[in-house]
Amino acid sequence: MKQLILFFVLSITLAAKSQLPDHIYNPNIRSIKLVKANDPYGYPIIRLNSVDDLDLYFDDLEGGVKNYYYTFQLCNADWTPSNLHVFDYIKGFQTNRITTYRNSSIAFTKYTNYYARVPDRNCSPSRSGNYLLKVFLDNDTSKLVFTKRFLVVEVKSSISGQVLQPFGGSIFRTHQKLQVSVNLNSTLNVFNQQDVKVVLLQNYAWPTASYLQRPTIYRGNYFEYHDESTNSFPSGKEWRWIDLRSIRLMSERMQRLDKQKTRTDVYVKPDNERRDQIYYYYRDINGLYTIETTDNVNPFWQSDYSYVHFTFFPPGNLQYPERDIYLFGELTNYTQDENSKMEFNSEKGAYEKTLLLKQGFYNYSYVTLPVKKSNEPVSFENTEGNYPSTENIYMILVYYRPFGGRSDELIGVTTINSVLQRP
Repeated sequence: MKQLILFFVLSITLAAKSQLPDHIYNPNIRSIKLVKANDPYGYPIIRLNSVDDLDLYFDDLEGGVKNYYYTFQLCNADWTPSNLHVFDYIKGFQTNRITTYRNSSIAFTKYTNYYARVPDRNCSPSRSGNYLLKVFLDNDTSKLVFTKRFLVVEVKSSISGQVLQPFGGSIFRTHQKLQVSVNLNSTLNVFNQQDVKVVLLQNYAWPTASYLQRPTIYRGNYFEYHDESTNSFPSGKEWRWIDLRSIRLMSERMQRLDKQKTRTDVYVKPDNERRDQIYYYYRDINGLYTIETTDNVNPFWQSDYSYVHFTFFPPGNLQYPERDIYLFGELTNYTQDENSKMEFNSEKGAYEKTLLLKQGFYNYSYVTLPVKKSNEPVSFENTEGNYPSTENIYMILVYYRPFGGRSDELIGVTTINSVLQRP
């Protein structure tokens, strides 16, 4: 009886873990990119029943050829699994095999690069909403390898937004505020304001998303949101960067390039606090990274991997009291865990972290969190500082759940640039 209970609890735990978005379960899987087809900077969004496609790339450092499959999981606006059966949101087969792969060539690091054009005509979403792309081995969903988010939209609303400077004295010089207006199509029947949800993303980072449940103004099918307590984001500063497109020649932000027979080590120039530095604008890619190479022809199976060493010197070379530092950006999935946490080297008086990265161009920042776990969001205050004129990308997502519905439909998406003030 005890074994049965233990098995039941373990099954529930594994099922819950399998729903973690943007999570890697096999450490040999690296450089996962899910982007708009032929657009390395495009967020993975497709229109329902359209010809829109996504490109999926990933590497398996174990090499060889494996039978990888993928499927979709429909989720609600907060990424909890929907109550719908898989047949209610997938057209065609429930799983699809990834058949395009190639072994690495020229590179010192041996790996197999896999590619898929998603969705396939034999396996595609039939409803709008949030989706998890799940990749697993041998057509066995219990052998989950990784998950990746993407969105399917069916436009049934018009959205307008504006990035403003907040009025509140405590955040006036450090935050950016979004003012959002939503007009739903007349075909949608809204019984109460809880039928509509709005999600705000800064630089496509879901861990720092703001979920808006109550509009400031609600009139029929018109909704307006301008509450500073929920619509404001720390502005940060332009992202730091490291150019790894070549590991034969040193780029601007490299301090040392150490090439050995079996591995390459890249030492990034040490970083310091920027909160008291004068702000200046330069172009960045808002926390993303791209797979690129100038050493060879094809970046996906001819690029090499290197061990990239990051160093951050705090003021006075003293450890921050009661706070940890993390590398932040798409290169760490915007998460704060052991893979992104920096360790303090007391002899050097610096925080250090080493990541295994494929050749490309990477944006990153440093953020802090309390040592003791809390609900406090990540902070740029100590490491980067916040400047209200920083260029950021904001995505506004509108969800609708009809009366009696069992999942949140994505009915509108728009993006706004804080500097250009246009989609």
